[in-house]
Amino acid sequence: MATKPRKSAVDFLPTKRAIETLRRAAKSCKGCDLYKKATQTVFGEGPVRANVMFVGEQPGDHEDRQGRPFVGPAGRLVDKALTEARIPREEVYVTNAVKHFKWIWRGKRRFHQKPAIRQVTACKPWLEAEIEVVRPKIVVCMGATAAQSVLGKLVRVTKERGKFIESGSGPITFITIHPSVIYRQREKDEQEKEYRRFASEIKQVQRKLNSIKTVKLL
Repeated sequence: MATKPRKSAVDFLPTKRAIETLRRAAKSCKGCDLYKKATQTVFGEGPVRANVMFVGEQPGDHEDRQGRPFVGPAGRLVDKALTEARIPREEVYVTNAVKHFKWIWRGKRRFHQKPAIRQVTACKPWLEAEIEVVRPKIVVCMGATAAQSVLGKLVRVTKERGKFIESGSGPITFITIHPSVIYRQREKDEQEKEYRRFASEIKQVQRKLNSIKTVKLL
């Protein structure tokens, strides 16, 4: 008996590859089951030719309600780190490996649930299309799910954090934590220590970007 082929975002990708056509097509994506509980698709946003793309795991509660990536608490930490690194938020493209919010009820609140590998895989064509269209010089993977989606393999963030990975083709990849990890630290001083390291890593990205620009000018 033949196995029914598993759906993915491939079935919903438009022929014309542009951010706006991708965003419109993603609104009706049913490549995995996450669309059933999510309020809406949360697609990436930013300039079409951004030098840096930030990739997270999936939208959170705030993002799911507003339909925009990184507008909640984690997004505020990203904005703060970008400001310290002197990288204008409006000059970067931000998105997630998974475009729908996966959650469970806990009391009266919706809490994040880690997406399954099959869900990440099903959504990967959207991320690949975004990278293809935006053509960033550096892709910053925030967390293991983002890194796995971009690199196509399991990544231990604790081991690879702070490293640039150059493949020879395509953008340079940089590994860091997802900013939500900072909020999970129990003590305020631990949160500040984790944030300072995260902010330092975003400054690494800025220095790398400057070095790429310098090489092109020579």
